[in-house]
Amino acid sequence: MYTFRDYYKNKVRLSFDIDPFSKQPKHVWVICRYEMQWLLTDHKQRGYEFPGGKVESGESPEEAAKREVKEETGGVVQSLHYLGQYYVQGKAGDVIKNVYYADITELEKQDTYFETNGPVTLHKIPANIKVNPRFSFIMKDDVLTYCMKSLQSITE
Repeated sequence: MYTFRDYYKNKVRLSFDIDPFSKQPKHVWVICRYEMQWLLTDHKQRGYEFPGGKVESGESPEEAAKREVKEETGGVVQSLHYLGQYYVQGKAGDVIKNVYYADITELEKQDTYFETNGPVTLHKIPANIKVNPRFSFIMKDDVLTYCMKSLQSITE
């Protein structure tokens, strides 16, 4: 279990155990790879980030993860792997989010990418991401740092 503060100084607990905080998380975040590149979305307000969002009524977190990737990038998920779960004790309320890793087989062109400008591919995540204004606050805390370390054996 890792404990740290996020971009907004909220307390975050991250675990790579199965469902340590909730069996029914309300949010998902998906770290994606497509053709040996990282697949992100360009959120209209926040900037570059991995796809994610809320779990809709009647939907499993895994279904939500696949749907969010498709809606925000046009990506078709080939395989989805649970990485962990994190719990944010926020000033406006608590958030529990599952983190997944997805291999993407193709990017389908879409008429809309909902609240995003569509897909962005990067060969590598920049070392200066925590201060880079092009990236969303979601990419600037240690959830990304610890998840990327846990993925090294899968993505290399």
